[in-house]
Amino acid sequence: MDTEALKKSLLKKFQEVTADRLQKIQLGVLDLEKENAAQAADDVARELHTMKGEARMLGLGGIGQLAHAAEDVLRSERDGKTATEVATDLLLRACDVLSDLTEDLAAAHTGSPSSEEMVKALSEASGHPAPTISGKPPTARPAPAPPAPPASRVEAPLPSAPAPAPAAAPARAPAQARAEEETPAATTGSKPALADRSIRVNVEILDALGVLAGDLLVESARGRLRGLETATLFERFSRLSDRFLRVGEELQLTPELRTALEGIESDLLMLRDDAFRFVRRNDDGINTLHGNLAKMADMVSEARLVPLSTVFEAFPRAMRELARQQGKEVDLVVENADIGVDRSMLADVRDALVHLLRNAVDHGLETPGAREPLGKPPMGRIRIRVRADGDMLHIQVEDDGRGIDPERLKEVAVNRRLITQAQADALSEREAIELIFRPGFSTRDQVSEISGRGVGMDVVKRKVETLGGSVGVASRMSRGTTITLRLPQSLALMKVLLVRLGDDVYGIPAADVVAVTRVKQDDRMEVFGTLAVKHRGKPIALVALGPLLGVNGGNRMDKPPAVVVRHGEDNAALVVDGFVDEREVAVKPCGGDFLKGAPFIAGTAALEDGRIAVLCHVPDIMTEVRRMARPITQQQSTKRLRVLLVDDSPIARATEGALVKALGHAVEEAQDGEEAYAKVQANTYDLILTDVQMPKMDGFSLTRRLKTTPAVARIPVIILSSLASPEDKRRGLEAGADGYLVKGELGVESLAQTIERLT
Repeated sequence: MDTEALKKSLLKKFQEVTADRLQKIQLGVLDLEKENAAQAADDVARELHTMKGEARMLGLGGIGQLAHAAEDVLRSERDGKTATEVATDLLLRACDVLSDLTEDLAAAHTGSPSSEEMVKALSEASGHPAPTISGKPPTARPAPAPPAPPASRVEAPLPSAPAPAPAAAPARAPAQARAEEETPAATTGSKPALADRSIRVNVEILDALGVLAGDLLVESARGRLRGLETATLFERFSRLSDRFLRVGEELQLTPELRTALEGIESDLLMLRDDAFRFVRRNDDGINTLHGNLAKMADMVSEARLVPLSTVFEAFPRAMRELARQQGKEVDLVVENADIGVDRSMLADVRDALVHLLRNAVDHGLETPGAREPLGKPPMGRIRIRVRADGDMLHIQVEDDGRGIDPERLKEVAVNRRLITQAQADALSEREAIELIFRPGFSTRDQVSEISGRGVGMDVVKRKVETLGGSVGVASRMSRGTTITLRLPQSLALMKVLLVRLGDDVYGIPAADVVAVTRVKQDDRMEVFGTLAVKHRGKPIALVALGPLLGVNGGNRMDKPPAVVVRHGEDNAALVVDGFVDEREVAVKPCGGDFLKGAPFIAGTAALEDGRIAVLCHVPDIMTEVRRMARPITQQQSTKRLRVLLVDDSPIARATEGALVKALGHAVEEAQDGEEAYAKVQANTYDLILTDVQMPKMDGFSLTRRLKTTPAVARIPVIILSSLASPEDKRRGLEAGADGYLVKGELGVESLAQTIERLT
């Protein structure tokens, strides 16, 4: 390779390495404001020093000059001469300019107006004169004895521009002297060796390899199927030869024909033995081939994975700047950022996380002045946790802010006419929190650059569900909010449960499958007009998958097979015609006009027998299942009940009374246990709902007294309490309560099911 070609190659490599190095520097600079500031300063110093040395070796004086000035600011900050916040801001701005210089190699050689201005700002902050492009100090400046560098800082001499010896160099420890004699390349440890073992691959080629690997995997499965067919043919041939030989033994043949028949028998036996040996060898070869192709498919799938750290690296700085705009402080913590995600999903995952983080800063975190009275540290914390669960990826975004107020959400939803007041009163706490996913929903009264447009969480939900995932929310007032994204780790190869609908095969992602079962007639029930089946003690919707997809009229068996699927907090039993198998398939988008854009369909996969399996999109199916179920708030029980509601809180009585009235029942109220017991003596009730903590007579005492009074012992009693511990529930049941519901989890659906069971 000639010198010019070598230089171009090195410059391209420098651009790639420096882009990664700048990300590390920015993350380290942000850590200067945290507890691990000393280690962060060492890391930043090492990266800046290495960048400076590499730049000067390649003649990129502009980058070397700016990196040198940044080092001076870092040294000044560590010596306490420059405020940490000032140093952080300057170093982050310097990273931006360095990034621009890396892209523009012409300016990287000689500098640019923006880099010169940045060098000047850095020099003023550090108190050091601005370095020249060559990296040497100006000739007019005397060379004073510099202060001794910290022991942890490594100052490596530069081959292209050795630093002049200080006038009075302090004594150095031997270990430090050896470290300072290392070249910049040596300070990076084993990274060059690792870099030499990696290459950049065009993503289109990688996608094509993924498709090819999936096709080969299917073809090897077809080979196994053909091997089974071949073995079956040989078995038929063996049975035919046995019949031929038995017939020959029964015939009266001449000695010559008998000899010929014996020769034929010997040939048939040898042919049969050879055939069976071929079948065994063929099976062994196909099994080995299938195993190797499965490994190759896994490796290609793994090669498509991109570490989530490539998404997260830009977040700490962006969150810091966003928080400062609002007078807040934020510490962003990321755990397990090296877990990979399919590169085709990367953009959607990044967009979803951007929405979540901006919401956490804008809506979640309080200002330092608001946090201190609550006993919280002035700096808010946002934590991103990533973990892999089989083929699924769980990403949690957790903040320690103000939490979500369900009552406030209801009020906003009613004011914006997204729901009616009656619907709002009937919502449970979880259902109220899920209002944030409604399109057009926002708690901001005024539109700002960050919030108020009603576009955010609905986008997150749509993007995640498009990828076949789900979104969950958990929140505690004044304690914070946790939003969990559940996503497939890869979209190229997917484990699916293959089911049969008529003569066709459909696939359901295995990650969404909870169980497979057969629906017995005794397990079926009707809950407010909706067909349901009991699964693990709870009723879930029962839906025939065929009619839902519009492909057949449904199963007619007495005990039809069903697949229990889960999406978020919702479950449903999908009735099918039969089960085929569970396997890993290569997912392909729907092609042509027949399936493209069809509802409930996520893609297709080729099977070994030549058929095409249609892959179901569970989020769409569950949305349709919820729509098909008649809204419970519009239902009325077949019997109008007279209910006594006992609670000392007027607000609680109003809220709980609205739930009961939404079910079509009549409500009377009592403020404590004594008043309730007196009313029961004078009136007739079908049901009693009681709080626990009340004056005069608490809920447990009221329940025991009712159950020991023969005249009213038959009336069902449901305890409604904010006490949610197992011990409290046990005390309630021991007192004789027929049901125990936690107020924070109370909704019209759970209340309706309990009342239906008891009455």
